[in-house]
Amino acid sequence: MDNILFQSYIVEERSYASFIKREIHNLVRPHFTEQRTGEIDIVASEMISNLIKHATRGEILYRLNIEEDEPIFDLICIDNGTGIKDISHSMKDGISSKSTLGHGIGSIMRLSNFSQIYTLPDWGTILYSRFNRSLEFNPTRKNDTLVRCINVAKPGEKVSGDGTAIRQVGNKTLVFLGDGLGHGEFAKEAVDAAINTFNNSNSSEPSDIIREMHVAVKKTRGLVGAIGILDHGSKQWQISGVGNIAVRLQRGLEYKNYSSYNGIIGLNIPGRIENNCYEMEKFQQLILCSDGIKTRWDMIHYPSILKYDPMLLAAAIYKDHARRTDDMTILIAKVL
Repeated sequence: MDNILFQSYIVEERSYASFIKREIHNLVRPHFTEQRTGEIDIVASEMISNLIKHATRGEILYRLNIEEDEPIFDLICIDNGTGIKDISHSMKDGISSKSTLGHGIGSIMRLSNFSQIYTLPDWGTILYSRFNRSLEFNPTRKNDTLVRCINVAKPGEKVSGDGTAIRQVGNKTLVFLGDGLGHGEFAKEAVDAAINTFNNSNSSEPSDIIREMHVAVKKTRGLVGAIGILDHGSKQWQISGVGNIAVRLQRGLEYKNYSSYNGIIGLNIPGRIENNCYEMEKFQQLILCSDGIKTRWDMIHYPSILKYDPMLLAAAIYKDHARRTDDMTILIAKVL
């Protein structure tokens, strides 16, 4: 997966709607057919209209990614409204609480390749839709791990100093989250160099890859980072990290935190870095967060969210715990 930034727009009034819809249209048009672009336009319009009508304020996140020459468009709508009392009822055409036609949620579900809603009373709603080149397109999953990521730049910045990378090597899934010191172009330069090392390393242990990164990024301002490797054969995680990347293995309401080594990759790291090993369990989730996300979040506040696509959990954490004074990234790898 490429390290693609989510674009973020805070929606506070109706005048924002046309601008955001135009930005989304111009982004997807070169990569999708005219019909598919029109379907994405409809979903974006419905999401933004519903946000304005039902919550008055919220946020739209979107990203275009190319995976194996296939365009993938992710669209997330986050609001702080009163929540949806009955989701299944609201999905039916003709159902509306605002005296409109009530085709919104139903059309969003029909026109998306994948779509889910997570909502809680007096907390709000997250709506996530994913689009492939056609409604009939059905990508094959190569392993039993689903990885999702939200990476949003610090408000006012055009690039993010956070970066993520995901690789599949044989029966191993490798994930990396790095945070270049500071933010902006120089932070991005550091994390891009680390990602290049991660993607080209022949090492099979996270601690060895971090040592390779340390050498490769010495001419940059440096970064903090964490790597997790899931071996599907031995059913074990190996985790290693340097600096303030929050790392958690979550299963249900139980979790284990991993404490990274002190230091800065590229400037100073401990002479001895080891890997922590954990047993793989079904439905377990490895959650990595940069320091743009507050660490004091608790799964108890998100009942049943682990049943959903991990993008919903990433969006919920972002919704409640984004600092908005730095680049903000959550990466989640879920064992299926």
